[in-house]
Amino acid sequence: MTAVSLYVELKAKPGKEEEVASFLASAKSLVDAEPGTVTWFAVRFDQSTFAIFDAFDDEAGRDAHLAGKVAEALMANADALLAVAPEIRKANVLADKLPS
Repeated sequence: MTAVSLYVELKAKPGKEEEVASFLASAKSLVDAEPGTVTWFAVRFDQSTFAIFDAFDDEAGRDAHLAGKVAEALMANADALLAVAPEIRKANVLADKLPS
């Protein structure tokens, strides 16, 4: 069972919404290379509001993801793409349903 997760809300700058969407879609290939990332979702709520949700079996997987290429690329592009700094929220997973 997954034990820990991350929720990161992203607000795109006006005019940068499609760049944020493209960035998130392209990040999947980077996440695919992370063995400790059990699940990963990039979602869009409205024109300018996006989020990343991911879950891990343990703290080591979460820490590796936070130190990985997606986080690095996001922080490197945050000033250009985002209206506010991303808020990274850590949570404990109470229950999950994953494909077997």
